[in-house]
Amino acid sequence: MAPTPFLNADNFIAELKAKNPAEPEYHQAVHEVIMSLAGFLEEHPKYQNAAILERICEPERIIIFRIPWMNDRGEMKVNRGFRIEMNSAIGPYKGGLRFHPTVNLGILKFLAFEQVFKNSLTTLPMGGGKGGSDFDPKGKSDNEVMRFCQSFMTELYRHIGHNTDVPAGDIGVGGREIGFLFGQYKRIVNEFTGVLTGKGLNWGGSLIRPEATGYGNVYFAQEMLKTRNESIKDKRVLVSGSGNVAQYTVEKVIELGGKVITLSDSSGYIYDPAGINKEKLKYVLYLKNIKRGRIREYADKYGVKYEEGMRPWSEKADIALPSATQNEIDEEDARTLINNGCICVSEGANMPSTPDAIQLYLDHEILFGPGKAANAGGVAVSGLEMTQNSMRLNWTREEVDNRLQMIMHSIHKTCIKYGKKDNGYVNYVDGANIGGFVKVADAMLAQGAV
Repeated sequence: MAPTPFLNADNFIAELKAKNPAEPEYHQAVHEVIMSLAGFLEEHPKYQNAAILERICEPERIIIFRIPWMNDRGEMKVNRGFRIEMNSAIGPYKGGLRFHPTVNLGILKFLAFEQVFKNSLTTLPMGGGKGGSDFDPKGKSDNEVMRFCQSFMTELYRHIGHNTDVPAGDIGVGGREIGFLFGQYKRIVNEFTGVLTGKGLNWGGSLIRPEATGYGNVYFAQEMLKTRNESIKDKRVLVSGSGNVAQYTVEKVIELGGKVITLSDSSGYIYDPAGINKEKLKYVLYLKNIKRGRIREYADKYGVKYEEGMRPWSEKADIALPSATQNEIDEEDARTLINNGCICVSEGANMPSTPDAIQLYLDHEILFGPGKAANAGGVAVSGLEMTQNSMRLNWTREEVDNRLQMIMHSIHKTCIKYGKKDNGYVNYVDGANIGGFVKVADAMLAQGAV
């Protein structure tokens, strides 16, 4: 038998970049995982002998297609659609659809790769995938969005199914878009089945699904804080973003007695030293979900500070919950957070901290929950929605919320199992990466060369 090859991380990443050029987010995601796995793979040579890492980094299938649609002026437009079916070792592909001008192959491969580990950590039988389009729903009429979604699904339908690939929503894909997509799928295949999650409550959706990512991140932060006999109660909290994840992050922090003092969007951030209470949050939901306005309008209404073109990480707080987008906290931001006394960073968005920022968190041994663990609540409840669809029933809000809390507790426990160091510090990055990898890798080995 040939000797086990030694994993050379630099060579592995160099080959990955050569094979997948101009995809920096994907390179970053893979590099982080490799750094966590290097020592583990040396101790468990069966994974290297079977080239599991090489296989897990290569998508099982990539689908790229054109999406022609007509706007309200009768003009034909064409966008590009994607679906990355990354890994199905432990279940059907599962992951969101993102409609945003920044969508490209590299970003979706990064998201699909992360999704494999995230879904594994939930303990539910779900593989990893991601998809979307460079279409921008902002500024479009409902009819334009409907025509686009119908054209998108007219191609995508042939590649998905409740036992094959079950997409969900993501940035730019909310209840409206899921409804249009589901309606077109049902029209084409003449079948009412749980092929999409994030559906409306009266046609197959699950309670708690809109809240799940934000709630789950707060539950994970609370689990981390418990390891140091701390809690969210009376803590000052920075939240970035003002969309779905941020909104329900704020709601749960308020419920647990914390004080959220910031929100943001692509234009800037607001700082409310008195804290965002339930009444103010109700206005944010109206502003963002109904009016589709900018967060600066909150500052105008309540007379608080608004910083245009800036991110909220310079404000002094105990906890940071980044809930906007990738790489929104760089090394300088991380250093500012730490110098200002921040003891916990938990990621509601996907990969919002740069590698240099993450290294600072670890060097200073603050509590850091990486996105693949901390924001897994969204896909966890999507998995629960799939279960309810298969059983043709609906669970109560309390039952779904209890199951979500149990899943986040289980993810935290897995991170401790694989990430606790000799000095007692828990490296949640290592814990999440190794814990997520082991389940998928063992399934791949059991199934042969797949």
